[in-house]
Amino acid sequence: MSHAAVDPTFYRCPADAIAAPPEKLAYVVTFDRAAEQPDALAVIDTDPGSAQQGQIVGWAELPTKGDELHHFGWNACSSAFAHAGHHTDGLQRRYLLLPGLRSSNLHVYDTHPDPKQPRLIRTITADELADRAGYSRPHTLHCGPDGIYLSCLGSADGDGGPGGIAVLDHDTFEVVRAWETDRGPQRLAYDAWWHLNQNTLITSEWGTPSMVEDGVVPELLLANEYGHALHFWDLAEGKHLQRVDLGAEQQMVLELRPSHDPNATWGFAGVVISTEDLSASVWRWRRDGDQWTADKVITIPAEPADAELLPPALKPFGAVPPLVTDINLSVDDRFLYVSCWGTGELKQYDVSDPAAPREAGSVRLGGIVGRVPHPSAPDRPLAGGPQMVEVSRDGARIYLTNSLYGSWDDQFYPDGVGAWMAKLTTDPHRGGLTVEEEFFPHGEDFRGRRAHQVRLQGGDASSDSYCYAGF
Repeated sequence: MSHAAVDPTFYRCPADAIAAPPEKLAYVVTFDRAAEQPDALAVIDTDPGSAQQGQIVGWAELPTKGDELHHFGWNACSSAFAHAGHHTDGLQRRYLLLPGLRSSNLHVYDTHPDPKQPRLIRTITADELADRAGYSRPHTLHCGPDGIYLSCLGSADGDGGPGGIAVLDHDTFEVVRAWETDRGPQRLAYDAWWHLNQNTLITSEWGTPSMVEDGVVPELLLANEYGHALHFWDLAEGKHLQRVDLGAEQQMVLELRPSHDPNATWGFAGVVISTEDLSASVWRWRRDGDQWTADKVITIPAEPADAELLPPALKPFGAVPPLVTDINLSVDDRFLYVSCWGTGELKQYDVSDPAAPREAGSVRLGGIVGRVPHPSAPDRPLAGGPQMVEVSRDGARIYLTNSLYGSWDDQFYPDGVGAWMAKLTTDPHRGGLTVEEEFFPHGEDFRGRRAHQVRLQGGDASSDSYCYAGF
């Protein structure tokens, strides 16, 4: 294979990704909760040397309304080196695929030739997704070894189950098939990631569309009906191997972050809330012989609060749950970032020893009770909190957005969640967090939309999986 034509943003190993030039643009999906305006893909200048740093320099609106853009990703990335069905010559990290969590449509945008002006080139309809893969409500996608893997919450009829993974072609974006060949006991879906060199895929659990689309349903939560398990699969065969139950009280096992070291066999999963004490937690999975196991390595307690300051859903408890809704692992596997959307805190943990994380930094912005302002606008209380968190490849910059999911926003921030994005800096070797004062797109910068996930030009800590060892 000739490497002359390999996309320079395909990195053979973590060290190559860390050493690559820093990002100059961030892509952010935004959505209109009222579905009166189209959702949009915003392009934000992240170059510290630019006079437009922190400003929206590109804007692409969808052709439809009511999609509720949520998680999105690239057509191809560093996992290209493991493709069985594609070679890397000519394959590029070029297209962004934007799933509509409510519409089940999938919009494909071309970031070439002008990365500041993405162009819509194709829409994959809800009918195509349902007819060819049997799924609906696409949630998360990853560029994978034999296609694009798209995790979906619902079955073809829009609810019930099981949810699962649709595979799309890297080049044509056609929906090819359902990925699973034997799903065993798996019914609920959320995230999907893998250990490429271990031929292992991991999935997590949230709920069916009717369980989540109108917010957290108290009766379901208190009955421990939301997802609380991890599933381990044969990646090549699509065959379920093992279910690891974290405990029925560990409700909503969401984000998965496997180690970037392709020879490692561990990763982290975030749990939103425990019905025993409203705490949130992070669990480490690992291979133990020929089996997989998981153990809790971080517990974050709820914080007592005046009931008068709480939304109706929380008043009976007199406390703010952390609500861990996103986690992210730096490319060198050194620092884990944990978003506590309820309390408005981003925590940084040193996970050099993944079995014993040590808190290394913390920042507060927003929060259900705290409403901590951004340092550039100290008189402006912030709603929402650190939610989607993305880390630069070199580990020095962390980007946050504040909206979780339309119905959850309304439930926990009933007076409005607003829209904002923040940038933090850290020492990638020693840790510690500082809010960058000059970077704060917010409010009408997002044209009446809410800001959700971030992708960085050239890849980021949660976009890529690597095929070769090296730090």
